[in-house]
Amino acid sequence: MREQKEQYWGKFALTYDNDQEYIVGKPILQAITTKLHEECDLGEVIEFGCGAGYFTKVIAEKARHIIATDLSDRMLEVARVQLQKFQNITIQKANCEDTYFPSRSFDSVFMANLVHVVENPMNVFQESHQILKNGGLLLIVDFTGYGMNWFERMKLGIRYLKKLGMPPRHSRNKLSPDQLVSFVETIDFKVEEARLLGDKTKALYLRGRKA
Repeated sequence: MREQKEQYWGKFALTYDNDQEYIVGKPILQAITTKLHEECDLGEVIEFGCGAGYFTKVIAEKARHIIATDLSDRMLEVARVQLQKFQNITIQKANCEDTYFPSRSFDSVFMANLVHVVENPMNVFQESHQILKNGGLLLIVDFTGYGMNWFERMKLGIRYLKKLGMPPRHSRNKLSPDQLVSFVETIDFKVEEARLLGDKTKALYLRGRKA
């Protein structure tokens, strides 16, 4: 299963950022970027599912240091090239459900476009809680069809199929803010903010603290 995931995402590594822009559109990516720029003092950060490093670059100036992780070796190869000018970013392979980092190692956990594609998001949230310091920040961005009209969802689906083929069978493509809040609160996070971003295309944005 793990090898299948690596193979699926790895084959898109060289074109992933452009594919993402084509599928969801520049406006929602800009809305996410603008929102992330409001963050400050992220401290020691671990990013799950960094891909080619699109959002890693956005938060780099907000963090003391980032360990950007992904399951795909090919994605990490591209990320190393894309992020080579950032002195405060370390690229490392890791499984977001079981990282082997010591407990209470990080000030912030960041994940973008990950929750809806992992098979067991609760495992990811549990791991996040484990490796965060007390009061540490959980920062989630995730594309969603929730709040989109039928026509826009259909167009997005066609663009996805054209670029990435069939999504993983366990993909959650209509996750709502309330559902995401429920997930993370189950793992003893206190949610500070949960909202939808975007106009035609939507993304979830959640900030939570380790209780």
